[in-house]
Formats: sequence, C-alpha cells, structure tokens
Amino acid sequence: MATLSDAAIGTPAYSEPAQAAALHRAIFIGLVAILVAAPFVLYPVFVMKVLCFALFACAFNLLLGYGGLLSFGHAAYFGSASYICAYAAKVWGFTPELAILFGAGSAGLLGLVFGALAIRRLGIYFAMITLALAQMVYFFSLQAKFTGGEDGIQAVPRGKLFGLISLADDMALYWLVAAIFLGGVLLIYRIVHSPFGQVLKAIRDNEPRAISLGYRANQYKLMVFVLSAALSGLAGATKAIVFQLASLTDVHWAMSGEVVLMTLVGGLGTVFGPIVGALVIITMQNYLATLGAWVLVVQGVIFVACVLLFREGIVGVIARRIKRPL
Repeated sequence: MATLSDAAIGTPAYSEPAQAAALHRAIFIGLVAILVAAPFVLYPVFVMKVLCFALFACAFNLLLGYGGLLSFGHAAYFGSASYICAYAAKVWGFTPELAILFGAGSAGLLGLVFGALAIRRLGIYFAMITLALAQMVYFFSLQAKFTGGEDGIQAVPRGKLFGLISLADDMALYWLVAAIFLGGVLLIYRIVHSPFGQVLKAIRDNEPRAISLGYRANQYKLMVFVLSAALSGLAGATKAIVFQLASLTDVHWAMSGEVVLMTLVGGLGTVFGPIVGALVIITMQNYLATLGAWVLVVQGVIFVACVLLFREGIVGVIARRIKRPL
C-alpha cells in the first residue's frame, strides 16, 4: 500500500527534538570556540574562576532544576573537596589530576551520607537539613587542625599533570580547567537527556504518580544528590588548584546562596543557564570589587530585577522566545 511522504502531508523534514539537538550541538561548538579564544582575550585566572563556578552552578542545577530538590548546603561539597584536594596535593604529594579526583570522590561520598539523611524529608525541611549539615562541615573545617583554621590551606602546589606537564604556568593550567569544565557539562547534558534524567523530571513534576508507575523515587533522588555533590566537588577541587588555596569561604553558607543566585539568574532547569549566571555574577564581583561591601547590594538589586523581569532566568527567557529548550 502506498504511503504519503512527509513532504506530501506537510510534516517538517526534521522533528522538533532533532532541531533542538542540532541547536545544542551548535551551542557546544560555539562554547568550545569561546574556550579556545578566551585566554588570549581575558586574564586566564579570571576565566578559570568563571569556569569553576559555572561547573558548580551546573551541578547544583542538576539537583534543583531537574531533581526538584532545593539544597541550601551545597558549599559543603564544594568546600570539602577543595580542602581535601589541597591537603592531598600539599601534604601527600598527589599529582594535580589525582588530587582533583580524590577531592571530587570524597565530595561524592559525603553527598551519599548527607543525601541519605536529607531525602527523608521534603520541601523546606529538606532544605533546612542540608543547611544544618553544611554548617557542621563549616565548623569542622574551622576547628580541625589539618584545615589550617581561619588561614586555610595555603601555597597549594599546582604540580605536574601526569608527572610530566608543569601547571605552574597559567596557560597550561587553563587547558586542564577548560577540559574539566567541558567534560563536566557534557556529562550533565548526557544525564539530563538519558532515561534516568527523564525519570528525574517525572519525579520532580509529580512524585506520587512516578511512584505509582513503579519508580523508586528516593533512590533516584539519592543518585542525583550524589552526582550533584561529586560534580560540585570537582569544581571545588579544581578551584583549589587554580588559586592554590582552600579557605573557609569555600564552605561558608554564603557560598551556598551564591550558587543558588547564579542558577536562578541564568535560568533554572536549563543546561546552559547556570553557565551564563556564573559568568554574570563572577564578572560583577570582579569588576565591581572597588565598591567593597556594596557589591552585595548590587547583587541583590540584579537578583530582584531578574526575578521581576526575567522570571525564568536569562537563558530561560531566550528559550521561551525561540521555543527551543536550552
């Protein structure tokens, strides 16, 4: 029996998912081009800081934007990985790649313990538990001898990548940080667009219905919590190598609030939104540093403006207008 072609019945040559995938490929190609050009245009250390926080924001967005779990304590994983990476590199003599992986793995294990406790509650109770657990990490970091107290761990050696390539030069280190950032974002993109990611979205949108379909919601929530913690730890450990420092700032509750701000400004529930949000916030902190404490006031004004004018975040508004998921 003859069938009509897609063209005959007026169906577009490419389905909307295919068009969205093509758009995402183009964005990733553009992102790679920007990463290649950035250190020749901007100060490499500044770009590396943006990349570390962009990965941190993407990891947080994986938990909140796709898992529907609001954590007020993500600084615990970012900061603990920073301390562990710094200690491993300085005291144990780990090479930078091993120190970073060790920090990220430790953050993942911490996320497994904290997540198992936190997911027993929902909503604001979940958020408060994560905040309380993060404060425990902060006070431990303040009191423990190996963390250096208020001084932190300073003069962390950058070392040699694989024991061969010296990372003392900012440009050499930049390519490692860029590769870590790009690999982390690609991993998050794959998670979001996998069957696991689709189940996460179902649980986020209607958990009772997902449970009625046979999905074990708590297991999925714990898995995404651990993944988010490990990726946050990856960002924190990388930052410790870049700045050769692990400090109390990394585990302070304000850091948890900062990553929430980056995610909301960029676009909650979008893959590329947290990257834009991190760029906006870090750029503002860097170039408005002369204002001192007033930087926080400016951040607050921008946040209020984004909530009122861009309720879906910068990238969220763009995605709505072009009618393509970003």
